[in-house]
Amino acid sequence: MSNRLIAGLLAATAALSAAGIIPQPNQMKKMDGSLELKPDATIVFADTDARQAAEVLAEYLRPATGFKLPVKAGAQGSVVLQTVKVSSLGAEGYTLTVDQKSAKISAQSSAGLFYGVQSLRQLLPIEIFSAKKTTGPWIIPCLEIHDSPRFVWRGMHLDVGRHFFAAKDIKKFIDLLAMHKLNTFHWHLSEDQGWRIEIKKYPKLTSIGGYRASTPPYGNRNGSDGQRYGGFYTQDQIREIVSYAAARHITIVPEIDMPGHMAAAIAAYPEFGNSDIPNYNPEVVTRWGVFPYILAPTEKTLQFVDDVLGEICDLFPSKYIHIGGDEAPKDQWKKSKAAQQVMQRENLQNEHELQSYFIQRVEKMLTKRGRLLVGWDEIREGGLSPQATVMSWRGVRGGIDSAKEGHDVVMAPNTYLYLDYYQNNSKDELAKGIEFECIGGYLPITKVYEFDPVLPGTLTPEEQKHVLGVQAQIWTEYIKTWPKAEYAAFPRGAALAEVAWTQPERKDFSDFAERLAPLRKAYTIMGVNAYDGELPLPPKAKKGSRVTTSMEAYGDHPAVCAFDGRSNTFFWSNRAPNPDDHLTISFDAQLPTAQRVTVTTGGEGKQAGDILVNGVLEISADGKEWQTLVDFKEGKATGTAAAGTESIRLRCTGEQNTWLIVKEITLE
Repeated sequence: MSNRLIAGLLAATAALSAAGIIPQPNQMKKMDGSLELKPDATIVFADTDARQAAEVLAEYLRPATGFKLPVKAGAQGSVVLQTVKVSSLGAEGYTLTVDQKSAKISAQSSAGLFYGVQSLRQLLPIEIFSAKKTTGPWIIPCLEIHDSPRFVWRGMHLDVGRHFFAAKDIKKFIDLLAMHKLNTFHWHLSEDQGWRIEIKKYPKLTSIGGYRASTPPYGNRNGSDGQRYGGFYTQDQIREIVSYAAARHITIVPEIDMPGHMAAAIAAYPEFGNSDIPNYNPEVVTRWGVFPYILAPTEKTLQFVDDVLGEICDLFPSKYIHIGGDEAPKDQWKKSKAAQQVMQRENLQNEHELQSYFIQRVEKMLTKRGRLLVGWDEIREGGLSPQATVMSWRGVRGGIDSAKEGHDVVMAPNTYLYLDYYQNNSKDELAKGIEFECIGGYLPITKVYEFDPVLPGTLTPEEQKHVLGVQAQIWTEYIKTWPKAEYAAFPRGAALAEVAWTQPERKDFSDFAERLAPLRKAYTIMGVNAYDGELPLPPKAKKGSRVTTSMEAYGDHPAVCAFDGRSNTFFWSNRAPNPDDHLTISFDAQLPTAQRVTVTTGGEGKQAGDILVNGVLEISADGKEWQTLVDFKEGKATGTAAAGTESIRLRCTGEQNTWLIVKEITLE
């Protein structure tokens, strides 16, 4: 075989491996040639701040290559890492330059260097992910990358309350988050079905609250397997995991859910519940769902909460502490004389205001410890503290409203980011076995990928600054084992990573799918039980256009279906539109001539009423200033978009009770 042919094959291998960088870098220029790492390769740190990232890189590369890869101080080597003062990179950005002599990673911070290391790792052949020595050659394509993340909060949530996972599994999860440049691990540590963290002052939280009498088996949601189940993390384990995550530039945000979802804690310490109500008999819950046991809003209970949060803050250095606040039934408060007395004392009008009072008291406990409160969007009910951060899970409306009011938000909507939903047709999944049961819903990777956390056209540029980022959730009612958790998380977690890191104009699902192919092989090499089914074809808007909306889609009816050139598809919202909700078509270039626009809303049969009741059809030349063409009448609108139009939108102008279907929008 000629040297020229060998060089060509090596270059082809390098080009293939380069397709696997996820999340997509925001600037990348490929160049001719490649760099080969050989047995005498060295890894060099140009300054002490770069040493840790250099050592991490060596640890990543040694098992598969079998090379010694010494790490030393200096300015020249096979791979050089250095910290630099380049403000344009931001706190987590990096540059990666590879030529035929060496690779160089530069960043302002150790976090940026770490992310540069992740990109370099993905540029190598996928065998680099093996834990055992494999054959090379170890080729890296020549290129230049200038990269930084879109959002500061790039998160994944894991519920260990319903099902408990070993510390080694949590560490593996952290490694996978780091590989995808995610930087936040939201650890859901308490639930009705189990309390999972040792609290020294209250040992019964784990000895009693950490165990339940039985669990529903797959396929029988109201059944019981009759087997005692539980477990918890010791404080030493917590400290070790927190340190492990910090070394990988991941912040662990702990969640102690309150005042609801507290049945396990109340079973351990009944005096902290509403013990003055009839038939009071708390126990660790053995079913899934929402249950009535809620913490009492008394001083005794609030002291308990303060004590618990004190130990939580000692264990977790995170700036944010998550206190839940979701799904808190108020029935026990309505029946409790003690709770009603608190309402009278504090001049509260209803139990929603009582929850707000409770949350505000908890926030003061965090504030005195220098921490910030974050909670699910129910913390808005009854009034929201100015400093509170909202995690929007019931769709995006709670996040939109909070950002408009000046609150920081994390977008975590169930409609796009609940990874415990089916990622394939439920019949096909269940045909594999009853253990493939999910809670319900349908969330293919294409829908995760299409989510835009700032909801273009909904929030102003100033309001968008309050969107800290994005987070996916893994609830574990129907995830009993660690392999199934991995199955739920990946490769949808790769789509999440690109949503969180990559600028929208750099995103394209077809390109993502090409880069995902080698990464899915890497999952297998790493022993990750990722979902291995075929990727669905993503819906696409007509060429040269982009469709956005402030409304979430119902089922497999995304916004692009309103302008995809197909008469048998449509957009269907999963709720009634609110005033100023919109669906917008933006063109890559302004319309060269005037065109007639026709919009028909409403479905067939039972869905015929899903029309736009109150709305207008509008056009814009710049996406900022809008001109009304015509009002909607009986769900229809027709008008003429002038030459020079860049965007067309339908906008809701009044309240309505029905959902919305938008059929194919036509231009003639």
